[in-house]
Formats: sequence, structure tokens, C-alpha cells
Amino acid sequence: MSLAIRNIVFSIVVPGAGGVYVPWLILTRDGASPAPAAWYALPVIAAGVALYVACVRVFAVVGRGTPGVWDAPRQVVAAGPYRWVRNPIYIAALIIVAGEAWLFLSVDLLIYAGVLAVAFHLLVVGYEEPRLRRRFGEPYEAYRRTVSRWAPRPPRPARVSPGSA
Repeated sequence: MSLAIRNIVFSIVVPGAGGVYVPWLILTRDGASPAPAAWYALPVIAAGVALYVACVRVFAVVGRGTPGVWDAPRQVVAAGPYRWVRNPIYIAALIIVAGEAWLFLSVDLLIYAGVLAVAFHLLVVGYEEPRLRRRFGEPYEAYRRTVSRWAPRPPRPARVSPGSA
């Protein structure tokens, strides 16, 4: 299957479920059809979608893989949004869900976004980072030392670890 199709399938299944289907279930669980109330939240959602698309593109072009752990990039991806923060794809998902919460003025969706944030952090710290250390070794460690996990900041040069010069 082509890389483009694999990324599209991933995007429909994983972010589609967490960013569209689950919020829809939350919004409609009382049987009511949700009505957008704060249209000015649409640019926030669009920014999250744009960030997500940029992340998937970089994973495909630079890493030759998808965001899925079963089809992960073949090398450390430190380009595009990944130059600024190590987990921009999760940040994109949170921006989208928070934007949806704002669009529908939904406290329940805001709580869902908070639960997602905690789940993403636990997944990253407990599974992804140890896996990336084992898979990529020093290139990942150098990336980890220079790029923040969650707080985006301008790219900076890699620091040389003691004894590696």
C-alpha cells in the first residue's frame, strides 16, 4: 500500500475517532443535535488541522512512515513542526478538540480534552520515548536534549553530550 494511502487510513481511523467520532458521541449523547455557538472557534480548529497535516507530511516525506506505531518513520524526524516540539501531533489533536469544545461551548468536550492531554503524556513518557530510545539510540537522545517534549520553542543547535566529542 502506498505511503499516502497508509497516512490517509491512519488519519481516518485514529485522529478521526479521537477528534471527530468521540466528540460527536459526547455532544449527542443526550439525543440532541449539537449546534455551533461560537463560530470564531473555527480558526482554532483549522490551525489544529493544519498542524496535524504538517506533522503527517513530515513523517511521510522525511521519515518515510506514518504516525502509527505499526508503521513508524524509519528515522528520527526533527524537521517541520518537530524542530519546535517533540510531540506536535498530540498538540494538534488537543487544539482541535479544545476548538470543538469552544465551538459548541461544551464543558464535556473540554474535560475530554483534559483527559486526552493526560493520556497523551502517559503514552509519550511510558511507551513512546522508551521505544524511540531503543530504536534510534543516540540520534533520538540528541533530539530529546535539544527539543522540548510539550512547550514549543524556536529550534536551537544540538548540545554535545559529555564524552561524545
